[in-house]
Amino acid sequence: MDYGLVQLWSGNLKNIIKKTFGGLSTEYYLRQIFFAALFSAFILYVVAQGEGPIQYGFIGLLIANTLLYPYSRFVYENVVGFILGRQVFFVNAIFMLVVKLLTIALCWCLAIFIAPIGLLYLYFRNSK
Repeated sequence: MDYGLVQLWSGNLKNIIKKTFGGLSTEYYLRQIFFAALFSAFILYVVAQGEGPIQYGFIGLLIANTLLYPYSRFVYENVVGFILGRQVFFVNAIFMLVVKLLTIALCWCLAIFIAPIGLLYLYFRNSK
């Protein structure tokens, strides 16, 4: 086996991971992980109240969605930012909280599908 090729692959893989998964600021990532973990804990609590045992696949899905949620939220915020620009809306706080919770739920539930778009965007943005 050619160790030069392994080193080249290893270096490229590290570079790809750094450009994608390391593309968000630590503060933003940790804040989003916090909300995703709260959402996961709530779902786990609700499911644990049921009669059947919790499936390992379900636990895996909870973990995957929680870890991918920041990238899914990143895509959502960029799309909304593009559509709305820098507009400011004055709305009822309760209404805004409900909308925020719905968008958190939507981004978390679809994180497996939305996050790859964010990861690709981060890779190309950080490759420049």
